[in-house]
Amino acid sequence: MPKVHTRLDVDVAVLTLDNPPVNGFGLEQRRLLIEALDAAAADPAVRGIVVTGAGALFSGGADIREFGKPEMIASPHLLDVLQVAESSPKPVVAAIHGTCMGGGLEFSLACHGRVALAGALVGLPEVKLGLLPGSGGTQRLPRALGLARALDLIVSGEPVPAAQLREGALFDAVVEQDAVGAACALARQLAQAGLRPRLRERPVLDAPDGSDGSAAAQELLGARREAARRQYPRQPARLHAIDAVAASLGDFDAGMELERWLFFALLATPESHAMRHAFFAERAAAHVRGVPADTPVRPVRLVGVVGAGTMGGGIAMNFLNAGLEVVLVEARQEALERGLATVRANYEASARRGRLSAEQVEQRMALLRPSLDFEALASCDLIIEAVFEDLQVKRQVFERLDAVAREGAILASNTSTLDLDAIAAFTRRPADVVGMHFFSPANVMKLLEVVRGRQTSAQVLATVMRLARSIRKTAVVSGVCDGFIGNRMLEHYGRMAHFLVEEGASPQQVDRALEDWGMAMGPFRMSDLAGNDIGWAIRKRRYADKPQVRYSRLADRLCELGRFGQKTGAGWYRYESGSREALPDPEVDALIRQYRHDIGRVARAVSDREIVERCIYALVNEAARILEEGIAQRASDIDMVYLAGYGFPVWRGGPLMWADMQGSYMAARRMREFAAQPGADADFWEPAPWLARLAARGAGFHEA
Repeated sequence: MPKVHTRLDVDVAVLTLDNPPVNGFGLEQRRLLIEALDAAAADPAVRGIVVTGAGALFSGGADIREFGKPEMIASPHLLDVLQVAESSPKPVVAAIHGTCMGGGLEFSLACHGRVALAGALVGLPEVKLGLLPGSGGTQRLPRALGLARALDLIVSGEPVPAAQLREGALFDAVVEQDAVGAACALARQLAQAGLRPRLRERPVLDAPDGSDGSAAAQELLGARREAARRQYPRQPARLHAIDAVAASLGDFDAGMELERWLFFALLATPESHAMRHAFFAERAAAHVRGVPADTPVRPVRLVGVVGAGTMGGGIAMNFLNAGLEVVLVEARQEALERGLATVRANYEASARRGRLSAEQVEQRMALLRPSLDFEALASCDLIIEAVFEDLQVKRQVFERLDAVAREGAILASNTSTLDLDAIAAFTRRPADVVGMHFFSPANVMKLLEVVRGRQTSAQVLATVMRLARSIRKTAVVSGVCDGFIGNRMLEHYGRMAHFLVEEGASPQQVDRALEDWGMAMGPFRMSDLAGNDIGWAIRKRRYADKPQVRYSRLADRLCELGRFGQKTGAGWYRYESGSREALPDPEVDALIRQYRHDIGRVARAVSDREIVERCIYALVNEAARILEEGIAQRASDIDMVYLAGYGFPVWRGGPLMWADMQGSYMAARRMREFAAQPGADADFWEPAPWLARLAARGAGFHEA
């Protein structure tokens, strides 16, 4: 139940927001805070009021579960709370600690004073939900920080430590400890002086030359709009946020009116709907069915990584970054040295960009223990293998780990496609075996597919899911199947891309159409980056294991020429020496023409719309099969895999959210149209049973 606790600090009323988990401003909390503010204002023993948060943070802001629901605009709404605080006859001071986000920061801006701990994180992240601050943030923050700094926070949506915002009128004091005590002192000072400073009464710009600064302001706003158009295409919230901030240069009330109008206009956009879905999907993914929240977890203090290649080194960096010691084991000295050099080079590159200090680089490298001896893994709490994707190679590693690892150690495989249950069977402890599929580059990509084997224990799953949070990964649980969630779907996305080229599109057109639609990288550029030989090896296995599945052999011919992508300087594109720029290659054009001739295919015009729909609907139909088989726990988990690991545009919400926006009936109808095309893979395009059932009743994936 939401609560607001009140206590007296001599002559200052300290109001503590207590609404776990983030002290959000839901409807009941809004009512309680107004009542507490009114009671303190009416108490003759109270000279000032301090508002703070219970637990580890001040406030996470509005309760976004209310967005689009009656509770959101029910009285009192957040603007009412701000008006009560701002018009209080006694000074109201915010004491900020932990995090202060969105509506929490907007509330503090309406207070007469603000004190923050130096390490407190403050921000207005609404643009990440396809919205803009809707309770005065675009009007008061420029008056507190100035136009440029306010634009930085509002348009990026990124939080910053309070210590970086000492200058300006945002904080009256930034302290190292006891923010409440400092806030009480400030409230007394304001009461003694008879002051109730209000940001709404401050100008945005203090032009040193005596002018109103409007020309410079308009130039800055124009530059920020152009940057937002380039950096955030198809995200209207960023541009509208700039429009709202621009209004802060004029009348405060008019600016508030525009901000509110833009907020509700954005709330109705498909982009905001998709981005709010992504927000909740990430949180839902953390809940594993069959694993109660109170499941005990195993301590993980020492991590082992087998394999010092690109993937192994990247995996190790995640744990080093979290302050954990890592034992990195390789079979050969030169491979170990090369892996260590790569890890150091990555850290030094971060230092050159100002993200790490030289001291931090050395601290992290000092946590890394290189070894050529498997026995060095004996005391590890978690051991992750990152060796070649071959079942027999995995067998050798896991049999050795089973012999070396201590009892209770978690044994994890980074396999991206292989049968985890078969891997677990190589040990005498299958309950301790789990999949931890990192995505390349492992030290950068957010996604971690956690593969739950048939015998993986609940305790192991709970431990890995908690550990994922500590290394700042978005973890999604998958069952065991070939390719798990992400790569199983990606295989069919790639098959369709290859068929489209067979039929008449060029690799460049396919990539451009999908990138223009929003994908971070088209399938052919992505294949060149990852290495075409990787897909070739998987297809060779598929030809034997799944002879009923039809593949284009065009990519095989490319690989037979040694065109493995960027690492060889040639793939679907050519790459100049030392460059990653993908350049069209006449040799590939000739290869495609010859292949079409050999299979008797006459090229036809292929539209960009067909490219997008065939590739994305291929993801959707395979995702429906994955849900049917119980490989994924929920539709939103599949969306999260693609948002966090495959460059799917967040403003489309993931493949299944996009499909819901098209409508299940129309999705199934379109698939049947694809099935009817000459030479189509009709079996694949038959709508999966899960999708067919949704279409029959007009339901969506996220309603099921």
